[in-house]
Amino acid sequence: MSTQRQDPLRDPGFLADPYPAYDRLREGCPVQRVPTGSGGHHAYLITGHSEARAAFTDPRLSKDTARFFADRPSNRDLHPAISRTMLTSDPPAHTRHRRVATPLFTTGRVRELRPYITRVVDDLMTTWRPGTQIDLVADLAVPLPVTVVCELLGVPEADRTTLAARSRDLFDATDNGIIDAASHHIGTYLTDLVETAHATPGEGPLHSLLRACEEGGLDRDESVSLAALLLVAGHETTTHFLGNAVLALLRHPEALDRLRRNPDLIPGALDELLRYDSPVSVATFRHSTADLRIGDVDIPEGHPVLIAPGAANRDPATFPAPHHLDLDRDAGAHLAFGHGIHRCPGAPLARAEAEIALTTLLTRFPNTHLTAPADPLPRHRSRLTRGLTALPLTLA
Repeated sequence: MSTQRQDPLRDPGFLADPYPAYDRLREGCPVQRVPTGSGGHHAYLITGHSEARAAFTDPRLSKDTARFFADRPSNRDLHPAISRTMLTSDPPAHTRHRRVATPLFTTGRVRELRPYITRVVDDLMTTWRPGTQIDLVADLAVPLPVTVVCELLGVPEADRTTLAARSRDLFDATDNGIIDAASHHIGTYLTDLVETAHATPGEGPLHSLLRACEEGGLDRDESVSLAALLLVAGHETTTHFLGNAVLALLRHPEALDRLRRNPDLIPGALDELLRYDSPVSVATFRHSTADLRIGDVDIPEGHPVLIAPGAANRDPATFPAPHHLDLDRDAGAHLAFGHGIHRCPGAPLARAEAEIALTTLLTRFPNTHLTAPADPLPRHRSRLTRGLTALPLTLA
């Protein structure tokens, strides 16, 4: 096992292209001890595919952040609705939350949502004309999933833009004060929204969710935290998925031309697009609750463990020629949505949104191209998610 003296995820070039760094780390050892922060603390970073799969399913790796930080001083002030979600819990609490969340995104439920998703895409493209310039991120990749998830939560249209902006701050801000403030904005807003729904019985989407929460044994605070998770996780990664996928296709003209000529291939291409440039670069926080061994490395109890799907999805041991976008590849083993009990329950919805958006774009504007050179394109300053802040295109 090698030990990095500097945090490799903070390298200036990492945001632009993390894959050379991931390759170097994996070739050195797919499980490495790396520094975190300036206090002399260390975490374990996992970049190999088989090692990442094992870590995702190991019950000795806990997501209970409150347990890890209970005896550690902290100056953070996250709203409880953000800091205590399904993403930051273990069974049995996690099981109760997931039992409520999963039915919202079954294949059948998503099939029912497809006409609505299609209408949203049509509305967003109403003013698009050949020869005009758009920003795919601002004009499609952000508003599409935001609109869908806010519809599921019953968020009024007038509040959606501000709520989405605060959600992005949770991932992209480099200032902890901004992140904490954003969490309180979202938590307070959703608390009020839930309280209003409870006070005014009805048959809207939020009322249905709250009934499911009550039937699943979630209390009022837990209902708010589930709503917060659905809001934040329900659009951020889908935005990055769509932006990364379009850019990957524009950089691979043969693959793009193939999908242009046969849009029916798009659903089957989604796994490879997710593998090639995963919207989740490093999974959310885990820590070891006992001594364990992953791959050939012993991880002692009480240490953070960082699983990097972005690296695992380019592991040549699982995906030969991993830096090549190959639409014929069987990429179903990718880890872009995670693995095990914490695998993203909203994956079917994200796939449907991306499929409908890509199909509509390539059908209506088959010769669309980048307005500016592909490099450098602005990216979010986050090591957890990987996505663009803008993607200027000329429609054609």
